[in-house]
Amino acid sequence: MAVKVRKPRVRNTTTDGIKAVFASGLIRLALLLPYRTRIRLFGWLVATVGGPLLGWKRRVRDNLALVMPELPKDEVERIATRVCNNAGRTLIEIYSGEEFLRHVTGTPIAGPGAAALEQGMAEGRRMVLVTAHLGNYDVIRGELSRRGLQIAAIYKPMAIQAFNQHYVDAISAISEPVYPVDRAGVSNLVRHLKSGGSIGIVADVNSLRGSVLSFFGQPAHTALSAAEWTLKYDALMIPVFGVRQKDGLSFRIHVEEPVAAGTPEEMMQRYNDVVEKVVRDNCDQWFWIHRRWKHKRGKKVAV
Repeated sequence: MAVKVRKPRVRNTTTDGIKAVFASGLIRLALLLPYRTRIRLFGWLVATVGGPLLGWKRRVRDNLALVMPELPKDEVERIATRVCNNAGRTLIEIYSGEEFLRHVTGTPIAGPGAAALEQGMAEGRRMVLVTAHLGNYDVIRGELSRRGLQIAAIYKPMAIQAFNQHYVDAISAISEPVYPVDRAGVSNLVRHLKSGGSIGIVADVNSLRGSVLSFFGQPAHTALSAAEWTLKYDALMIPVFGVRQKDGLSFRIHVEEPVAAGTPEEMMQRYNDVVEKVVRDNCDQWFWIHRRWKHKRGKKVAV
């Protein structure tokens, strides 16, 4: 199993408490604003203040220089700003709970795999929905749960205890069940799939225990868990993405064709290829802030 599980490092120091109060207070103040205003405001705050202070814009530039060095400097800066803007919007959307769900109700579902997804829902098939940090992936959980598909998901606990509970409450309001990335949480996720349910996995992150596959032509450690569980429990593996629209507030759910059965490496390489295609079409919505291309020196790509 390629999912890395470990006991979350939870801190509860005075300094962390102050940070939690400040962050929670900022979010609570934003929630007093009208929905559209708060989304735009948080996008602007992260793009102009948070992104530069946290070094996010620098990391976006570094990643783009690695995989798309041909991009003009002004385009790189535009993408860096909009990536941070999308991150801010996504954060406050998640914390908007029921308002967020009401806003995205009726989000259209389209793409070459939409019919397969609808058929899988109608037939009650086990499904492994693989997505990426693009647009807002919680649109998928929210809209599909409204249509009757219960999707179990996992999350990475935040280090600050007080803020973590706020976060868990927020993502649980969008759709349940959600489990932490620890041994018990992953076991519950797999049990949900084994019992005939569907699960959602955000698989576009570095996983040193995964296989070294290719992503944007560069070696990238990729967890094989989604493919392994798909094969083990005779599920349908479907890439699906919550793509933000030009107004910055609405979305469409883009569904790619199901990933054909093969070796776990072949299936996850197909996933990487699909993610790359969708990212290239929506370059300013992917979370280029991640350290996606961490790999051991001299390690060869497995495909």
